[in-house]
Amino acid sequence: MRKPAMLAAAFAATLLATPARADDFPAAISVSGEATVSVAPDLAQIDAGVANDARTAKEASDANNAAMGKVLLALKGAGIAEKDYQTSRLSLQPQYGQNKSTGASPVIGFRASNRVTVKIRDMTKVAGIIDTLVGAGANDIGNISFEVTQASKLLDDAREQAVADARRKAEIYAKATGVTLGAPLSVTEGGQVGMLLKPRMATAPMAAAPVSISPGEETLSVSVLVRWAIKSKEQ
Repeated sequence: MRKPAMLAAAFAATLLATPARADDFPAAISVSGEATVSVAPDLAQIDAGVANDARTAKEASDANNAAMGKVLLALKGAGIAEKDYQTSRLSLQPQYGQNKSTGASPVIGFRASNRVTVKIRDMTKVAGIIDTLVGAGANDIGNISFEVTQASKLLDDAREQAVADARRKAEIYAKATGVTLGAPLSVTEGGQVGMLLKPRMATAPMAAAPVSISPGEETLSVSVLVRWAIKSKEQ
């Protein structure tokens, strides 16, 4: 029955024999640094499709395949590489009517639809490609999104700026408290790293007028937490 008490006494003696040293917890200032970089996107992605209605499933499917074939040929003719467009959705759905006398909903036809996602790597061609899609028969132009493909390289520049911002703040605190700023003890990247998303949607009008597209700029953001060693000016 004495063993637990003996172990507790031995543990307490060990703590007394090895006190925590001040060097284990060096004086420090912890500050965050932020940086943002704005850059024009260099990749656009468009969602386009064709939909066809017919009396039978085969008729709807055949008409839809022919319509999408024209769209794909138009993309190829516009200089879009085959690797930059792919089918994103394919469907064939029955269409129901309404029998007012019986309340039944009989199948009155079928709708076939096919959607393709297109990547455009030349921002000057975005509006022209949309016009090409519409002219080729695409009757459903959906979301347009813009991306920065070299975001990682640009974020490296932002990381340097974020650390510089943290140093600037730390020096202010060091001066205000009468200490000298030393070397960084740790650097931790924050959770908000990457593109500040600005959701955008553009639907191309089904008309002959040219489409106007403004890609704008994307903002890349980085935050860091830096812990700096400090010492008193007397040291």
